[in-house]
Amino acid sequence: MAQLNIISDMDGVIYRGRELIPGAKEFVARLVETQTRFLFLTNNSGQTALDLVRKMETMGINGLKEENFITAAMATAIFLSTQHPHGSAYVIGGAGLSSELYKRGFSITENRPDYVVVGKTTGFTYEMLSKASRFISGGAKFIGTNPDMIDPVEGGFEPAAGVLLSAIEAATGKKPYIVGKPNSLMMMIARKQLGVHSEDTVMIGDRMDTDIVGGMEAGMKTCLVLSGVSSRKTIEEFPYRPDYVFDTVGDIDPHQW
Repeated sequence: MAQLNIISDMDGVIYRGRELIPGAKEFVARLVETQTRFLFLTNNSGQTALDLVRKMETMGINGLKEENFITAAMATAIFLSTQHPHGSAYVIGGAGLSSELYKRGFSITENRPDYVVVGKTTGFTYEMLSKASRFISGGAKFIGTNPDMIDPVEGGFEPAAGVLLSAIEAATGKKPYIVGKPNSLMMMIARKQLGVHSEDTVMIGDRMDTDIVGGMEAGMKTCLVLSGVSSRKTIEEFPYRPDYVFDTVGDIDPHQW
């Protein structure tokens, strides 16, 4: 088989929280050495691409650039700028989410926003829930960066953006439109940034319900790693299967696709 282009998730694939997954450093080195075209794509919306470059550097992975990354915040900002140029948003999420919306010409406001945009944040409060509910009930469109209920971290898991979205949905009766994985929109944004075709690309991730289904629906080959959320038993719970399964990315050799 010809060497494939790679789009890879990060949380649970390259690291868990602040801990590098064994073999991840060597995996990235092999991508560079084999001149494989690759992109890291993450549902994390709280960090900018530059933040991720620096995070990787602190873990000993050097030589990456901002263009090697796409976050759910970036995809959300790109999508909203095509739907409502120079719109406004009430944002619940990390600094990276607001930053990407600013870059695309959006204003961040609590005065009749066009959108309520929600990503993961550890600072979620009842006041935020109340404001978001009021704005959505008043006509603001409800946008979620990603649906993940938990994120893998050192020693286990922690609540993710989906928990916040569920609280707001319960208060308003409105479902959010999700831009990040498993929406194949994010996959297509990533593919366009790489300048490659779906059939020549493999999506690597640790979640059957976002990474694998999103890659499959975008026409890509898929690879599940068992270093994050999913296990071999998890695979049997879904009506679709990944093309490849590895314990970690450290077991992947781009020459052997």
